[in-house]
Amino acid sequence: MSKVTVFDHPLIQHKLSVMREKDTSSKEFRELVSEIAQLMCYEVTRDLPLEEVEIETPVAKAKVKRIAGKKLAVVPILRAGLGMVDGMLNMIPNAKVGHIGLYRDPETLEPVKYYCKMPTDVAERDIIIVDPMLATGGSAVAAITFMKEYGCSHIKLMCLIGAPEGVEKVQESHPDVDIYIAALDEKLNEHGYIVPGLGDAGDRIFGTK
Repeated sequence: MSKVTVFDHPLIQHKLSVMREKDTSSKEFRELVSEIAQLMCYEVTRDLPLEEVEIETPVAKAKVKRIAGKKLAVVPILRAGLGMVDGMLNMIPNAKVGHIGLYRDPETLEPVKYYCKMPTDVAERDIIIVDPMLATGGSAVAAITFMKEYGCSHIKLMCLIGAPEGVEKVQESHPDVDIYIAALDEKLNEHGYIVPGLGDAGDRIFGTK
């Protein structure tokens, strides 16, 4: 079974509390999404391999550690996932970015794909799929399935808020994919929204609410 990491860092929890408030502006909400993604990136990339290299400081030669040429790709689920990309790229600027466009059918709540564009070498890369909300889990499961169809074998899922139903669905469908979330909320309501959640992340990021 995959690992589920729930972040308890005070900075992340504080920023998340501001995001949840209904009166937080789109500008501030958008900035907080990016900032939290950047903070979460530390833990998500904790297992990157290092290699020892020799450099010369202004004082002397030294043996130091650098990331061992690992290829990464950040794959946001459109459209809300776009809000997390810049924060990730601030930390891993050499990562490439793929895009998966999904929307949730309002009747069935099942994901429908409308766009997919990946780097040509995506199968050689470790993948971090990003989406602010892990609600029913349908979009996340579909996105992970698409990445496996591209030949990707090392995939992680990173979300800001998750519902138990969504976490369970991802674990059942993809037990090899670790999940990273900033908060695990209580439940889903009858409309498939996370409770207490923060509303529709895409609408709040882009000011379309």
